[in-house]
Amino acid sequence: MASNPTATIDPREAAHFGAMAADWWDPNGSSAMLHKLNPVRLTYIRAAIDTHWPTNAQSFQPLAGKRALDVGCGAGLLTEPLARLGATVTGLDAAPENIAAAAAHAATQGLAIDYRATPVEDVADGDYDLVTSMEVIEHVADPAAFVAALAAKLAPDGLMILSTPNRTPLSRIAMITIGESIGGIPKGTHDWGKFLTPEEFTALLDAAGLDVIDSSGLTFSPATGFTLSANKAINYLLTARHRPA
Repeated sequence: MASNPTATIDPREAAHFGAMAADWWDPNGSSAMLHKLNPVRLTYIRAAIDTHWPTNAQSFQPLAGKRALDVGCGAGLLTEPLARLGATVTGLDAAPENIAAAAAHAATQGLAIDYRATPVEDVADGDYDLVTSMEVIEHVADPAAFVAALAAKLAPDGLMILSTPNRTPLSRIAMITIGESIGGIPKGTHDWGKFLTPEEFTALLDAAGLDVIDSSGLTFSPATGFTLSANKAINYLLTARHRPA
């Protein structure tokens, strides 16, 4: 992997997240923040799926018959719900420890998920109907190459859903000053300088031949917890698809 000049994986980041593998599924452990984020992400993803494939909007398994690729899957917090929505799912992560934890947990749930400790650019197959990558691009070695690799795996009529922190003074305070001290995010998780603004992320997607068709902020308040919002100052989600020919 290290000899591949196009590799998007940052080995230091992989080691950081791999060290969390053992308690990834503990809602009070090192990934506690992801457990709190996951329901809101899934609300956004389900709405995007229902808009893109409206004939399945009333189904409990709107992704039945479709293939999904979850890139930077960790131990499978999002990957497993995608499988329950009916998709045939492949999960990728840079850390073998996470893939082992993901596979072990999926087995206890009776879920058949194809987990691979493989960078997305090295995946041989493509034409995935849904490609997701949540809170990952801020940890990769080459964001432009990463987005291009994601785009290459997406089916012509597929849907891509991404999330990442914004690079604002508020996100520095919320995610690093507070989040990494008392907010349940392990210290050293984030480098604020690697956060992307929505405009920067959209430009990377545009360069890869993708159009952003929807976006939402993700905010937090003590009263309501995490919610979708028009405010993208801390974190946001994007939906993209291939640009029409």
